[in-house]
Amino acid sequence: MNMREHPIQPQRSANLQALFDRPVIILAAPRSGSTLLFETLSKASEFWTIGGESHQVIEGRPELSPASGRVNSNRLTAADATAQTISAVQADFARRLRDRQGRRWSENLAIKRLRFLEKTPKNALRQPFLEQIFPSAYYIYLYRDPRENISSMMDAWESGRWATYPGLKNWSGQPWSLLLPPGWERLSGCPLEQVCAFQWEASNRIILDDLGAIPPQRWTAVDYRSLTQSSNTAVRRLCAFADISVDEKLAASLTRPLPLARYTLSRPKPEKWRKREAAIHSVLDSIQTTDNRAKEVLACQSKQGSGRSY
Repeated sequence: MNMREHPIQPQRSANLQALFDRPVIILAAPRSGSTLLFETLSKASEFWTIGGESHQVIEGRPELSPASGRVNSNRLTAADATAQTISAVQADFARRLRDRQGRRWSENLAIKRLRFLEKTPKNALRQPFLEQIFPSAYYIYLYRDPRENISSMMDAWESGRWATYPGLKNWSGQPWSLLLPPGWERLSGCPLEQVCAFQWEASNRIILDDLGAIPPQRWTAVDYRSLTQSSNTAVRRLCAFADISVDEKLAASLTRPLPLARYTLSRPKPEKWRKREAAIHSVLDSIQTTDNRAKEVLACQSKQGSGRSY
């Protein structure tokens, strides 16, 4: 059934703020494995998603989209979350909600509370905005080694499949791909490895800054390597953090290697980044401070088992 056949008016809905009970939002740099994490967690019976990424929910509103020229990047803060925007975004998410079996919430309005799982890489730059939309949200920060991550981002740029702002003004170079951090203008004309290192550093730094401003009980962090090499342990810990049960279907999926995510370009290999080794080594100094911060957070996670301030 077409979602438009059942428009949900915020003022008539069953309190959309209450509907979204402690949503779980994944924050991660592009090409860091967030789709794999999202697809794995979405196997849990309690989670509802919109079936994919929420680009259109956010950027379908001109006041939130760099393509309209009304904002200059994907960075959104509490100031961007007007009352009208909050109501509209909540209603748009609600219209698209479905459970793991494909059942739509718009056809089951008797459900008054549910657990929503959200993931879009641009959300790395939007946590203060999302906090206004979903005040009770939990956050999962996914970290990936910058050498692997930057290499994968370079692959994405060169593939042309992730060109998000092909007509970006005052930009010289390949059509802009992936998320658009503040300060992108100064990268015009720079080598691709510098652009991708800038995207990785901005994403991770802003995530760390934003999470440091909310209660530590509402966020946690996980390393991509742990997710792929110790899936059972990592996913069970994340479910415990989010107060989500590991049912039979999810548990069964954790007894075998996680499948490739839907947006995989080529099969992951730990040393695949070495094909770009010289280029990547040339930019590591520019991201070192942020990488050290992220590793400190992950070290705290392994000791504490939950998010904490730093």
